[in-house]
Amino acid sequence: MRMRTVEIGVGAFMLAGMLALIVLALNVSGLNLSEQSGGYKVYARFDNIGGLTPRAKVAMSGVQIGQVTAIRIDRDLLMAEVEMEIFDDVDYLTTDSSASILTAGLLGEQYIGVVPGAEDEILADGDYIRDTQSALVLEELIGKFLFNKVSE
Repeated sequence: MRMRTVEIGVGAFMLAGMLALIVLALNVSGLNLSEQSGGYKVYARFDNIGGLTPRAKVAMSGVQIGQVTAIRIDRDLLMAEVEMEIFDDVDYLTTDSSASILTAGLLGEQYIGVVPGAEDEILADGDYIRDTQSALVLEELIGKFLFNKVSE
C-alpha cells in the first residue's frame, strides 16, 4: 500500500512539472489562452523595425492595448509598414499619437509603445499613426561608436 502512495505522489509531481513547462512555453512564446478578440486596425510606417515580429505587444504606459498582426514593406515609400490590432475598449487614441519600437530590458523582446496625443479627433479603423520612431539597433550603435573611436 505504501508503494502505491509513493507512485501516485511521483505521478502527480511529474504531471505538475509538465503542466508548469507548458505554461512557461506559452508565456515565452507570447501565446495566450484567453486572447482578446476583436478590435480595429491601425497602421504605422518605420524606417527600421529591428527585431519586431508579428504577435508582439502594443502597449501604452506599460499596459497592453493590442498586438502586431502583420509586417510588410510599403513598395511606394520603401519603409516597413506595421499593422496593429488595437483592442475595442481602447477608443481614445488620437490622430496625433506617436508610436515607437521599444525593447523590454537590455536585450529583450521588442514591442510598440504608443503615446497618446492631445488632438480631439480619434483614430479609426485603417488610420495611420504618422509620428513614429524606429528601433534602436544595438549593432548600429556599436558600429557608430567604433567608427568614431577609429577616426579620432
